Amino acid sequence: MTDSPRPRDPRTALVDRWRDTLLAARSGAPGPDPLPYAENLLARWDEPQRRYHTTAHLTAVLDRIDTLAGYAADVHAVRLAAWFHDAVYRPDRTENEERSAALAERALPEAGVGEAVTEEVARLVRLTVTHDPAEGDGNGEVLCDADLAVLAGSPQEYAAYAAQVREEYGFVPDEAFRAGRAAVLRQLLALPRLFRTPHGTAEWEARARHNLVTELELLGSSSDPR
Repeated sequence: MTDSPRPRDPRTALVDRWRDTLLAARSGAPGPDPLPYAENLLARWDEPQRRYHTTAHLTAVLDRIDTLAGYAADVHAVRLAAWFHDAVYRPDRTENEERSAALAERALPEAGVGEAVTEEVARLVRLTVTHDPAEGDGNGEVLCDADLAVLAGSPQEYAAYAAQVREEYGFVPDEAFRAGRAAVLRQLLALPRLFRTPHGTAEWEARARHNLVTELELLGSSSDPR
């Protein structure tokens, strides 16, 4: 009887994914050891203020990009954008996406990535402010769909996601949080489509909208003084 192979440590798996993506994005160009860059990014994703925007979220986004890879023009750039899209995250600040994009613009050339790919990664990171890519923007559609797919979880998964978001904003009083969260939900629901790829539209759209409407109703009922 042979022993079953032990599953890889999740952190090791992420380091391997980073290395493979960075090397592919270099397109054969020389560059420094990928490991220090992975360690720096993972340290950011492990910061103590995070509850939802953690390495678990990063892994989920990367997994969804794998599912949607066929829709991307440059899936390596999309994967790099996933690594950077919440690399800078402070729930009490509003410029996280811009600072994350600026980090990519500094780090990727140093890591051996060419100018065109670096510019595309930064553009994609900034796109996660609105999650509203232009028609035909395959890279943007894949990243935004992968990032928003959490909205299409089961009721239990969605409830856990919503609770983690509330924990990240634990410093905000309940009434202010409900108002701010409701505004975010309404902004998402106002989009003509939450998901732009054919897979996202078919598999995630209806369930995500149901979850958003349900949370919005719960926020309203929890603010009712009766």
